[in-house]
Amino acid sequence: MALARLHGGPLDGQIIPLDDADDRLIVPYSETQVVYERRGEPRNTGEGDGPTEIDYWFDEALGDLTASDD
Repeated sequence: MALARLHGGPLDGQIIPLDDADDRLIVPYSETQVVYERRGEPRNTGEGDGPTEIDYWFDEALGDLTASDD
């Protein structure tokens, strides 16, 4: 299992488990979803250096990130 390290956007600094390392992550956030793009190569890919980490950077939100007062 690998870990995704998220950079930028509303989930900056979060680390989430990955089953598959896709080029894009679509992650639920509040009442919308946010998209993170993979950048760089995986780190810690050896047997004794901990879980594999992959960096993902904020790309876009699929809806409004703030609640409106409708």
